[in-house]
Amino acid sequence: MKKIKIIHVLDSLGVGGLEKGVVTLVQNASDGFEHSIICMRKSGTFENLFPQGTQIIDLKKPSGNSLGFIWHLSRLLKSLKPDIVHTRNWSGMDAILAAKLAGIRNVVQGEHGWDMVDLGGSNSKRRLIRQIFSFGVKEYTCVSEQLKTWLTEMIGVKQPVTKIFNGIDTVRFTPTGDRHILHKELGLSGNATIIGIVARLDPIKNHKTLFKAFGQISKNYPDAHLVVIGGGPEFDNLTIYRSDRIHLLGERLNIPDLMRCFDVFVLPSLNEGISNTILEAMACGLPVIASRAGGNIELVKEGINGMLFPPTEVEALCECLGGYIQNPELQRQHGQTGHQMAVSTFTIKNMVQQYENVWRRLAI
Repeated sequence: MKKIKIIHVLDSLGVGGLEKGVVTLVQNASDGFEHSIICMRKSGTFENLFPQGTQIIDLKKPSGNSLGFIWHLSRLLKSLKPDIVHTRNWSGMDAILAAKLAGIRNVVQGEHGWDMVDLGGSNSKRRLIRQIFSFGVKEYTCVSEQLKTWLTEMIGVKQPVTKIFNGIDTVRFTPTGDRHILHKELGLSGNATIIGIVARLDPIKNHKTLFKAFGQISKNYPDAHLVVIGGGPEFDNLTIYRSDRIHLLGERLNIPDLMRCFDVFVLPSLNEGISNTILEAMACGLPVIASRAGGNIELVKEGINGMLFPPTEVEALCECLGGYIQNPELQRQHGQTGHQMAVSTFTIKNMVQQYENVWRRLAI
C-alpha cells in the first residue's frame, strides 16, 4: 500500500513546544505515513531527534517577504509530490501560498500559539492575511479550545478546525525514580522545597514575575529554592537574578530526572497554547501553578491539580507558592490528580491517532 506523504513546514527546529510536537509525531508515526520536514529559516537542535532517514530541508529564508522565495518554495513542494502539506503558525503563511501555486490542494494549517509580536493573535494586519490565506487551507488543527475559538470567531475561518491536545511520554515522565538528584547536584538539604520551571528563556514565558515572587516569599521560607531549566534569548538578562537560592541551570538533556525532583512546578507565561512542560510536570506527579492565560486553564484545574494566577500579578503568585510550601499534603494530592489526568488523556498515542485521522481524511 502506498504511504501517505506528509510535508511538515515550520520556522525552525530549535528548542520549543511546537518543534517537540512535530518530532514526537514523526517518532511515533504509523507505518502508513512518510514524513519530511521543511525548515523555513533554519534547522536546529531537534534535527537530531528525528528517526534516521527523515528528510530535512533547510531553506535559510532571508528576513522580510520575497515573492522569489515563495516561488522557489512552490517549486520545491511540487517536486516533493506530497499528499498533505502541514504548515504551522504565522511562519506557515508563505507555505500556504506556495502550496497553492504548486497546485497542492490538501493543506493543513496548525496553530500552536502566539509570540510577543502578536501576543493575543489580535494584530489587524496578521488577521487580514490569515483570513485571505484561509482560502488555501483545507483544514485547521489547533492545540487548545482558546485557539479554536480564535480561529472560528476572530479569524472567521469556514473550514473544519480540529483541536488536538499535545501528547507526552508518560513512561519517561513519571513520579517513579530518584527524587534527590538535584539535591545532590546543588548541595541542598533533604528538607529543601524545590520550586521548578522548565521553559525557554523568552519574554513570553514571563520569568521575571516568578523571580520577583520568589524573592518575596523566600524571606519567609528559608528552605525554599527556585530551579530554572532552559536556555534562550533572555538567559544573559536573567542571570542577574541568580543567587544561592535561585539556580539557573541552562539547557539540560535529562529533564525527566530533574523534573521529578521538583516539589512544585510553575509556568507564569503571558500566553500559551498547550504547554508540554505543564503536561510533563503533571505526568511526574507535580502540582502546577500556572498563569491564567491561553491553554493553561484547560490543563490546570483550580484546587484540583494546581493553582492559577493572573499573569503579571506578583502577589497572587506569592499566595500560590506559599500555599503549597506550607502544605506538603496538598502538594501530594494535587500532584497525584495531575498524574492521573496526564496518563489517561494526554498520551502520545492519542495525539498521533488524531493527527493521522485528519491526514487520512484529506488524503482520500
